[in-house]
Amino acid sequence: MKRNFSLWLRLAAAGLLALALTPVHAEQASAKIGKIHGKVINPTGQPQGKVMGPNGQLQNAGTVSLSTDGGATLKYTFPVDDTGNYSGEAPQGTYMVIYRAYNTPAGQMVDSIRGVKIVEGQDIEQDLDMSRQEYLDKMTPEEKKALEELKKKNAEALKSNALIAQLNADLKTVTQDKKDIDNAAVAATQALGATATKDDLANKETEIKTAKYTDIVSLMTRDTGLKPDEPLLWTQLGYGQSGLRQYDDAIVTYKKAIDLETASKKPRASVLGQAQSGLGEIYARTGKVPEANAAFDASAKADPANAQLYLRNQAVIFFQENNPAAMADAADFAIKASANPNDPSLALMYYLKGQGLVVNATQDPKTKLFILPPGCAEAYEKYLQLAPKGPFAQEAAGILQQAGIKVK
Repeated sequence: MKRNFSLWLRLAAAGLLALALTPVHAEQASAKIGKIHGKVINPTGQPQGKVMGPNGQLQNAGTVSLSTDGGATLKYTFPVDDTGNYSGEAPQGTYMVIYRAYNTPAGQMVDSIRGVKIVEGQDIEQDLDMSRQEYLDKMTPEEKKALEELKKKNAEALKSNALIAQLNADLKTVTQDKKDIDNAAVAATQALGATATKDDLANKETEIKTAKYTDIVSLMTRDTGLKPDEPLLWTQLGYGQSGLRQYDDAIVTYKKAIDLETASKKPRASVLGQAQSGLGEIYARTGKVPEANAAFDASAKADPANAQLYLRNQAVIFFQENNPAAMADAADFAIKASANPNDPSLALMYYLKGQGLVVNATQDPKTKLFILPPGCAEAYEKYLQLAPKGPFAQEAAGILQQAGIKVK
């Protein structure tokens, strides 16, 4: 964030300044009232907002006061808000407008403007711009040096803030792209209509996803170049590359994200979890089962809050890749990692475990009944218990019946 200027000049007033905020006086009841407003600009050219005090706490931006005796008495005082603005009202007359910071010593002022006229029924604008040459000329050499250093820091901070704003805007776009990818099937149906063929819908869905993945890669390739030390950007780049099946590039990208995040002072669990899970998906889709299991296990350990999500995704990906053995193991691992084996959300995991095991079923030559491998029947039964009307209930019940198992 930009830094505010908190120096004050030793401009002596005629006497001690009143500290109390007194925006309304009894004499105003019968006076001709006018209004005044304006902005306090510090010597860096920025609006005077809150400043950091010596105790490390933010302090208020100060006050603007009106005086009729050269600053000896502050008749009307208005607070300066966080954007440097002030406003108030006072009886018609000619005033000296005075700005004081939160730490301006008694009898001192930071800046002042003489001869400001308030007119009945009018709202007068009067800024206190401390970047004007007249004010700067009164600064000591030490204050001028401090000001130049502060200007340099402010310029760097503003540049950094602009970059961060751009990166955040791009990450927001990536978030929307991900939502569009998840909803690509619905979007394809809406675009082609219900009468479209299955192949046409699949092609349209792929077209939508490819466009979104390409957008993510384009944005994150640029942004990792602008801020190469931000792991989150590399994680999103890896996601886009993986979606485009640029697996070799995505592996390198995810590993870079993991290395950067691990080396940071406060590693973020979610970034590490996403990157490790991304690696696990790539390994799963390329047939590297041990590597996939290790990566998904690492994602769960790095980000315990989302461990179940990563582990369940692992089982689903093996299902998509038609790897029943790995699917069964992954589903079983997700079930065992859950604190509640009767959680209804685990129903899919029990079904996938059963599906992974049923491929090893045999048939009794005499009874013609299926002989299910250990754990298979129990998985299907648990699925039916948790999701008796689930999308796979009929299939699970049918398999159990073919094995001679009575379905409750």
